Formats: sequence, structure tokens, C-alpha cells
Amino acid sequence: MAIIFFIIGLVVPPLVSNVELPGLSMNVDFVAASIVMLFTAIFLVRALADAVALADIITDIAVKRLGIKEERPPRRAARDLLYIVIIILIVTALSPVLATLGSIGELLTTSTTLVALALIVILIYDMGRILYRIIEQRAESVADRLAEMAERDK
Repeated sequence: MAIIFFIIGLVVPPLVSNVELPGLSMNVDFVAASIVMLFTAIFLVRALADAVALADIITDIAVKRLGIKEERPPRRAARDLLYIVIIILIVTALSPVLATLGSIGELLTTSTTLVALALIVILIYDMGRILYRIIEQRAESVADRLAEMAERDK
């Protein structure tokens, strides 16, 4: 689909570059390019949804191979880390494409980067909260064992 949209984006706008929409004073090539970008974005969102489902399965397999038990928090932290990597890859791939859109491209690139940064901060916060809870539980169990040992020694 990406190749088809790329070819359409290269072929259609130059063919209709001199045609102007009556009453709107807009070139048809801009409208055609906008429609192609819209359809590309729709398919990208669908592909990302499929990629997230696939990433969940791959993360489950990787977490099981690492020997982490069936506890939910460590698995969720691993998923958050995977989502961070996916967000970074997507923003890195989209930035050059968005930058080619002229003056609005700069705005889109900046806003995409800021949204990605906000998502990454939220995911890092969630990972930190999960890891803190795990460490806190381990520390409490060690403290309880030490308290039991101290009581037995009395």
C-alpha cells in the first residue's frame, strides 16, 4: 500500500498541477496530495494497530524467554519499553516526510516530536512506577525476613 500511495503521490499531482478548482482558488495538485496523505495516514494508523498487537505477542515471547514469571507488572514494563522504541522509530521515519510539506511541515514535525516526547515521558513514568512497586515489594519481603530472624535470635 505504501508503494501504491507513493506512486500516486508522484504521478497524480504533476498531471493536474495547472488545474484550479473553481470558486476555491486552489490547485488540484494540492487537494490530490492532501487526499493521498489522508489515506496514507489512515492506513498507517491501521498498520500501527496491527504492529502493536504483533508487538504484544513478541513481547510476551521475549518476557517468557527472559524467565519473568506470569506477573503482569514486569510484562507491562517490557511492553512500555517496546512502545517507546516503536514511537522513536515512527517519529524518526515521519520527520523527513513531514518536513517536505513546506511551512506547515515544520509545524507538523515539531508537533509530532512533542507528542512523541509526551508519550515517551508518560511511558517512562509508568515503567518507573511499576519498577518502584516491584522493588518496594522485594524490599518489604527482605525486611520481613530480617525481622523474623531478629525475633528468633532473641
